[in-house]
Amino acid sequence: MALFGKQQQDSKAAKSGVDGPVAALENPPAAQADPSKRPDDRKSRSSGGSQKQGSEVANIGKSISIKGDLTGNEDIVIEGKVEGKVELPNNQLTIGGDGSVNAEITAKSVVIIGRVKGNVDGTERIEIQATGIVEGDVSAPRLVVAEGAVVNGSVAMTKPGQPQTAKPLQEKPTAATG
Repeated sequence: MALFGKQQQDSKAAKSGVDGPVAALENPPAAQADPSKRPDDRKSRSSGGSQKQGSEVANIGKSISIKGDLTGNEDIVIEGKVEGKVELPNNQLTIGGDGSVNAEITAKSVVIIGRVKGNVDGTERIEIQATGIVEGDVSAPRLVVAEGAVVNGSVAMTKPGQPQTAKPLQEKPTAATG
């Protein structure tokens, strides 16, 4: 019987790419048996306190380069390079300090810490932090631009569902006395 247990341990170590005894130390049997008891470091690291509890965050690392359309239904943090089009209509997009995006961006909320070349459309909010650089038009109902941030383009702030051209207010007629 011990022989079979040894083979299972060795096969698990082979799958993980780690030698048997080391794998046994790193993955105690209790953690292997019940995945729900293992801590999920990915969520706690990527949430940074600003993300909603339990929400998924996809990370595009510093060494990743993407050319093409990027769409999805989860929050994304870009630390690498993206060229093309980014659409996240129901989620937040964060361009990290090392992130460089050359794309048309549409997202519910956009936080720019790195560099963006292209138009940025936030359906709820856009935040450009002090190190953020945007070379393109920015459009959102709420806009936060930190001191030191760079925006080279036009800014349009409208409420959701409102046309982008501002109409002059019409005066209400007053009752004539007399």
